[in-house]
Amino acid sequence: MNVYKLLKLNRRIKSHRVKFLALYVLHKLNKRYLAVNLDPVMACNLRCKMCYFTDADYVKTLKGQFKDQDLDLVAKAIFNRALKLQIGCGTEPTLYKNLPKIVRLGKQYNVPYISLTTNANLLTEEKIEELLIAGLNEFTISLHGVTKESYESFMKKASYEKFQNAFAAFRTLKARYDFKVRINYTFNKDNFYELEDFFKHFDASGFDILQLRPIQKIGNTEYNDFDISSLEKDYTGLVSKIRANCAENNITLMAPNKLEKLKDENTSSFIFDYTFCYISPNKFWKDGFNWRAETFNTYSKKIGWSQLLLSNVFKSKSHLRTLSNKLNYEIELN
Repeated sequence: MNVYKLLKLNRRIKSHRVKFLALYVLHKLNKRYLAVNLDPVMACNLRCKMCYFTDADYVKTLKGQFKDQDLDLVAKAIFNRALKLQIGCGTEPTLYKNLPKIVRLGKQYNVPYISLTTNANLLTEEKIEELLIAGLNEFTISLHGVTKESYESFMKKASYEKFQNAFAAFRTLKARYDFKVRINYTFNKDNFYELEDFFKHFDASGFDILQLRPIQKIGNTEYNDFDISSLEKDYTGLVSKIRANCAENNITLMAPNKLEKLKDENTSSFIFDYTFCYISPNKFWKDGFNWRAETFNTYSKKIGWSQLLLSNVFKSKSHLRTLSNKLNYEIELN
């Protein structure tokens, strides 16, 4: 399954009514449409300056991890409705000792696409291969700096050498396994221009997708300069160069075409809260969902989920506008 083509199709369909009608039909037919995002452990090994893990008070509230026996109940509750399983949403999943089991459970329930979001500093070739054998389809790697100096400045406690070693392992294992590597680069006005030299530092044979994401406020972070308006005059030209490099190397680029476009309404985001399912040791989709005793089907029936999906077909955009701008990138498929 190519999730990036599905995302592109979603953006091309401009009518929110059509999208909600499609979700309603999929739900009634017991088909997959959920993006399940699972944080198995509430911790991180790094303290990235643009991340809420630099907020000591907030970190104190992030506690817990799934017990091994609970993973089977998690999978039973919702994996059969997952179109995609994303392991790692706001924490570092490689700190979880039984990570391959989550992947195996995803495959047991026939989840079409399973991805792992990680800072890659704890990945070795052996651990990467173990996850690939379990059935992982994609590694999504967080990156906040192109050069060693910038990388280790923005991603405190990280090692540029360990990061590059992980990519060397990806290149080696790509000869034996079919999987994708996606780089998520979060940019601000202090690390944007080094993107011009991106392909000088990262071998294109080690990754398949490059996503450029503008900085967003996600808490009381150490780095708090969210004004990127000064980049607007140079943004289009620099991204055009990156797009050409991506096309030359058969890499999928995910990036806003223009920074000002981020202010525009994004109709793709209207369905975000109806397809996005967040799971952690402290939260499971909606409040009141007893995942140890209920399934997505039984709970959604109890709360009238299908009726809500259908009712949104007839609502105006003004009623759904609070969900706008959840997705702030566009997709270029080469």
